Amino acid sequence: MSAASRAPLRSDRSPRATGRTRRVRRDAALIAGLAATALLVSACGSGGTSGGGGNTNFVTGTDGIATAAEGERTPAPDLSGKTIAGKMLDVADYKGKVVVLNVWGSWCNPCRAEAKYFAKVSKDYADKGVQFIGINTRDTSTGAALAFEKDWGITYPSLYDPTGKLLLRFKKGTLNPQAIPSTLILDRDGKIAARSLSALSEERLLKMLKPVVAEK
Repeated sequence: MSAASRAPLRSDRSPRATGRTRRVRRDAALIAGLAATALLVSACGSGGTSGGGGNTNFVTGTDGIATAAEGERTPAPDLSGKTIAGKMLDVADYKGKVVVLNVWGSWCNPCRAEAKYFAKVSKDYADKGVQFIGINTRDTSTGAALAFEKDWGITYPSLYDPTGKLLLRFKKGTLNPQAIPSTLILDRDGKIAARSLSALSEERLLKMLKPVVAEK
């Protein structure tokens, strides 16, 4: 038997190569996570853009408000879990009402700018078949979120979504929330009728809300 045939076979998976592979995979996962976070956070204060391409079935006006006609709307995904007050909430339970979903964080300056308008309109429309629900995200604890609600007089509930898992349930190419703040209007069938990817004044909020409330 030759010396070559007696030599042990070498594995390509040397400790050094395996270590490099693990580092590459770890770095790739980290980059993917950071990209998902950037998608939701980077637009804070500057609005965002519609994504998805293809047949999206919605139009965006010059005011940045995107709308979908009845019959061409996409159902909202499962949005359920604990609120920042520790209670269970399921958005689907509010079918039959028009639902205003507002994505916000206590750390977000534009969220603070629009909060007083949401507090006011939510109270003005409480007896008109409209339910406001917040989705609080990127707050590492509920303490800051609860303080935000107290400071701005927010009385409606907010789901607690610190890592953005609920937001990622929205399908690409639909009227999904891609910025913080974002606001969605759900019709009485739980379908997404309108969306804004920037902070809203009372006037713009009502411009989104009133047409859906008027639907029969």
